Amino acid sequence: MAEQKRDYYEVLGVEKSADDAAIKKAYRALAKKYHPDMNPGDEEAEKKFKEASEAYAILSDPEKRRQYDQFGHAAFDNGGGGGGGFGGFDFNGADFGDIFGDIFGDIFGGGRRSGRSSNGPMKGANLRTSVRIKFEEAVFGVEKEIELTLKDECPTCHGSGAKPGTNPETCSKCGGKGQVVFTQQSFFGTVRNVQTCPECGGSGKVIKDKCGDCHGSGFIANRKKIQITIPAGIDNGQSVRIREKGEPGVNGGPRGDLLVEVMVQRHPVFQRQDYHIYSTVPVSFAVAALGGEIVIDTVDGRVIYEVKAGTQTDTRVRLKGKGVPSLRNKDVRGDHYVTLVVQVPDKLSHEAKELLRKFDEVTGDSLNAAKKAEAGKNGGPEIKDKKKKGFWK
Repeated sequence: MAEQKRDYYEVLGVEKSADDAAIKKAYRALAKKYHPDMNPGDEEAEKKFKEASEAYAILSDPEKRRQYDQFGHAAFDNGGGGGGGFGGFDFNGADFGDIFGDIFGDIFGGGRRSGRSSNGPMKGANLRTSVRIKFEEAVFGVEKEIELTLKDECPTCHGSGAKPGTNPETCSKCGGKGQVVFTQQSFFGTVRNVQTCPECGGSGKVIKDKCGDCHGSGFIANRKKIQITIPAGIDNGQSVRIREKGEPGVNGGPRGDLLVEVMVQRHPVFQRQDYHIYSTVPVSFAVAALGGEIVIDTVDGRVIYEVKAGTQTDTRVRLKGKGVPSLRNKDVRGDHYVTLVVQVPDKLSHEAKELLRKFDEVTGDSLNAAKKAEAGKNGGPEIKDKKKKGFWK
């Protein structure tokens, strides 16, 4: 009994409403995963590859997909799908070219077919470095000078890489195109692909007599100092891009960029979250109870804040506009949130203790007094006994 085929949409892992792009994307992923050249000798992978290819051949063709949606697999039984291919299935008409161009490019290091030569002008690679700044410098911005090694055009050969009096020669392997074409046999026939020329590295030129100063690279390394502007409001881990301070371009292309990652030092008092600043300020018991003025440190300097009478510990107050400026608009700032922590003194003089006892008597700790009276009435001896046994210290 023949093995029952799975639903084609299920095979590709897409919904029945999926468009052509989604179907193609799903098949590309499966073909790359299960292609026999990626899994040599793996029969299960080959089976799944064939199954996915059959599903794509149907669902990528509008007419075949319409028939399949209406009649299912029965639409292609009894030779309805034509001859050839895997298991008598017809793959004619399915567009596998660009998909297998990607796959073979990954396997053999080549790229997809392109009408553009690889030895044309190309932008240089980006460089990365880092700089460490203070918390306040991140808030308000700062100018920094960094030092790093950059490549410049060799003054001896003027970037050609060839010894003075000589010139680079056209690469004989690629004919100066910078690319070579190779073919690969697949289940679907011959696939044509393109890769960078291994002889000239894609430049299209070969240097036989190299410049003695740059050794044929066309560039020399110089240590340079660069001034960078770090904007107000930048956060830890963000980067500043400096245009055309990276690696030199190829074949007349522009230089790459320099990306400077900013590392912000921790502050002993302030903590940052988005554009807001958080800190904790101690408040004396007397000021918390009676109210009064306290001094709060901010990134803008010290400010006087009026504490309300009866303020409880862990009360949070907001200092509007005392936070970090927005990177988009430095005139827009976050807020500074301050947590007030009431300080309970742990060392008191005899006089201070007597005053606190009188304070307690005057204010009247009614709730605690009621609890103590009830405890003495209902279980006084038991409580005293437990204290003797060390239940409470």
